[in-house]
Amino acid sequence: MCWRCMRPKTCCFCDDIVPMETATRFEILMHPREFKRTKLGTGLLTHLCLSNSALRVGLKFEDDRAVRSLMDDPGNFPVLLFPGRNARNLSNGELSGAELAGRRLIVFILDGTWSCARKMLKLNPCLQNLPRLMFTPSLPSRFVIKQQPQEGCLATLEATHELLTLLARSGLDGYPQPDLLLSIFMKMQEFQLRCAADPTTPGYRRGTFSEPGERRLPRKHRNYFS
Repeated sequence: MCWRCMRPKTCCFCDDIVPMETATRFEILMHPREFKRTKLGTGLLTHLCLSNSALRVGLKFEDDRAVRSLMDDPGNFPVLLFPGRNARNLSNGELSGAELAGRRLIVFILDGTWSCARKMLKLNPCLQNLPRLMFTPSLPSRFVIKQQPQEGCLATLEATHELLTLLARSGLDGYPQPDLLLSIFMKMQEFQLRCAADPTTPGYRRGTFSEPGERRLPRKHRNYFS
């Protein structure tokens, strides 16, 4: 076991991860269920790719001193990356350097399934009160081994890549290694696909995976962000 990425050494990607520096601080709040799902773990891999980030596991963060300190510091501009009617769309340039006024951008990301993320948001008024950021994805999710609940939903690695791309485009941050996050994301999936195709590997589903755009979404996932 690699105790850095919490994956078996046979599928450890740490040698491929050179953490990048960003001006933006990323706070990844991981649902406890996601913490146990080491086969995917995109939140943890995102954290390992970003030097200026922290990973916190839990459901409630109202009394978390570190979280509240970041939110209450007048030198910070804390936001929640989560879609919604009142969210500012970075794809449309709805956040400017003038609005930050020299403050450090702090991005809170909820890491878990979308149902778990919504539960975390409901349990944390401190997160509900933050300004929200969103973006229009440049491409559909590249997740082959998992079906997203709705068009526009992305894995944490993908979402952070899109966010950094837009922050760099807006002049709000740099993106020194623009291929790192997606390359690790695809490497993770390639390993899973190889295991699924190997009949001698126990514990994996067998057969091919359909392309993400060909999948039919369950009725319960419609209007997911309303």
